[in-house]
Amino acid sequence: MHLDVRDLRSFYYRTALGRAAQKAVRDQVVRMWPVARGESVAGFGFAVPVMRPYLAGARRVIGLMPGPQGVMPWPAGQPNVSVLCEETLWPVQTGQLDKLILLHGLETSENAHAVLRECYRTLGPGGRALFIVPNRAGLWSSNDRTPFGYGRPYSLGQLEAQLKDFDFIPLRHAAALFQPATDQRFWMRAGPLLERAGRSITGRFAGGVLMVEAKKQVPARAGGTGVAVRRKSRVLEGLGGPAPEPARSVGGMR
Repeated sequence: MHLDVRDLRSFYYRTALGRAAQKAVRDQVVRMWPVARGESVAGFGFAVPVMRPYLAGARRVIGLMPGPQGVMPWPAGQPNVSVLCEETLWPVQTGQLDKLILLHGLETSENAHAVLRECYRTLGPGGRALFIVPNRAGLWSSNDRTPFGYGRPYSLGQLEAQLKDFDFIPLRHAAALFQPATDQRFWMRAGPLLERAGRSITGRFAGGVLMVEAKKQVPARAGGTGVAVRRKSRVLEGLGGPAPEPARSVGGMR
């Protein structure tokens, strides 16, 4: 179930821990995607806290917010680019996007398969998607004082396997939120140091969030994205056919 947009806005923009989380995740996003000059960039879920660096250079920026979550105008003080949408049908033309960011959009969706199909549909050839999800092995996913404590957390293997099922090719991964999910003064001050230290080692088991960059597989596999091709079972073979005609004796008597 998606979180309410008012709770998300309050966490990221009105709490010290939320602002620290926003910076840590956004800095890692920018390390992976330094620029988006002349490109169309969209975010689904509540991705706007990490999309501001692309407002200046991108050709188009869109904040897609699912109906169950609600929408808020963004960015503050500038023309609004956020839009309320159905999570299974985005107001984006097929193949229009160059870059797509999902934050609080996949793990909280009740129809993650449909969300991934929309990701595939809206990305153009060569387009890249960045999936940001709570880390199952991290501490943030077990703390419901933050948005990362809701929905389904992922391991790296689970996320990459799901993306492959929907015709995405994982390219690289990263992590963020190595500081504890607390607003205690000591840990808040140590946060930047912990983020730098965490990036120097594997974040697969320590980071609060996992990020996987993937590109769409073109062409898609036979059968369409996310459609498993199953072999026909032979266990019940013959049970659906017509019953044999009963034997009759000479003269038509049974």
